[in-house]
Amino acid sequence: MSDTFVVVGGDAAGMSAASKAKREDPQLNVVVFEKGEWVSYAACGMPYYVKGEVESLDDLVAVTAEEFREERDIDLRTGHEVVEVDPEAETVTVEGDGDTFEQPYDHLLVATGATAVEPPFDGLDLDGVFTIHDMDEAGAIEDYVTERAPDTAGIVGGGYVGIEMAEALSARGAEVHLYEMLPHVLQPFGDAVAEVVEDHLREQGVHLHLDTAVSGFDGDGAVERVVLEDGARPADIAIVGVGVAPNTGLAEDAGIEVGETGAIATDEFGRTNDENVYAAGDCAEARHVVTGEPDHVPLALTANRAGRAIGQTVAGDPEPVGETAGTAIVKAFDLGASRTGIVDERRAREAGFDPVSVSISAPSRAHYYPGGDELTVTLLADRESGRLLGGTVVGREGAKRIDTIAMALTAGMTVTELRNADLAYAPPFSPVWDPVLTAAKVLGGKLD
Repeated sequence: MSDTFVVVGGDAAGMSAASKAKREDPQLNVVVFEKGEWVSYAACGMPYYVKGEVESLDDLVAVTAEEFREERDIDLRTGHEVVEVDPEAETVTVEGDGDTFEQPYDHLLVATGATAVEPPFDGLDLDGVFTIHDMDEAGAIEDYVTERAPDTAGIVGGGYVGIEMAEALSARGAEVHLYEMLPHVLQPFGDAVAEVVEDHLREQGVHLHLDTAVSGFDGDGAVERVVLEDGARPADIAIVGVGVAPNTGLAEDAGIEVGETGAIATDEFGRTNDENVYAAGDCAEARHVVTGEPDHVPLALTANRAGRAIGQTVAGDPEPVGETAGTAIVKAFDLGASRTGIVDERRAREAGFDPVSVSISAPSRAHYYPGGDELTVTLLADRESGRLLGGTVVGREGAKRIDTIAMALTAGMTVTELRNADLAYAPPFSPVWDPVLTAAKVLGGKLD
């Protein structure tokens, strides 16, 4: 009798694992339980659905539930929630279709994702107050905007969600006010990126309220105001985007260990403290490529890659889930902003490094070739070893150059090795000295 691989969660990590395991071992019995109805969807595309650039929520689905069942021979059960894991009996308890039953497993993957953080705000239950972390929420926001045509939008949080939703709601005709309790937006990207993005947001008509704490919302049934410590401002719709928290309750109740980051602790193969239980995606830790320590990086590629590796391991060919550099990119109207590795000197010192950094601005194309724009690149390195620790890129074009820096981190390169890299050159694409190479040259001189 073939083994049974049970997956809890039907999005990036879960369906990648299920698909890979079934491809590698067609005899494996693969069962996926997803408490919602959507599977394998692109959460990162939801703001662009609200904006109107993506026509339908269905367009965000990579593989439909029917395709998983009929073409990949995966026993996918939507509308089924796993409510308990019993590692000793190697069973999960499932609620679905008005029934409760137990499903045995030989291998189990916990891919329960994360949940949007809801601060202790008054008025979160008002109509028109939303988080945006799943497809149903995105659909509800789009419906609300279409039906109500809000004149004013209040966005709480200046991270990825806040920036992307500022663009989306501005495109839908709302006057956008963005509230951030810290001194800058995009805090994980560093000040050099934040200042460029903030200037651009203001140019686009977004009202920034930095160093501003929100205490809640009020209105008569529906949101009418964002309440601040020193008053209130009008808002016909409000988006709360202050981060996510890993969904670890199911695992913790089963005795699965949680790491210092608050996410499920795993080894290099995604295994938990129970050798037959794995964890991946937004609920699990990953090892950071620079520090070598566990980190919680809830990003799509991290989830897909780890899930795929676990599927291969379960099928009998062990594959490490890989390390993470926290590489990320965000669109802010006409700007792109990206980051990878450690970009904060305080964090670098906490990790035992002696950080040195530089920020340079350079043209994205040869100076004489039309269409280019200024690109700002920041690099951070360790003074003693010269090892590259991280970097950021921001500009109207070329923010994907962060991938060069990410690859350098993965290879453990020094600043000298990066500045000697043989990158492609042609006037329509870059100057002779690519901005990343220029930043490495300047940082190398500083280290020398």
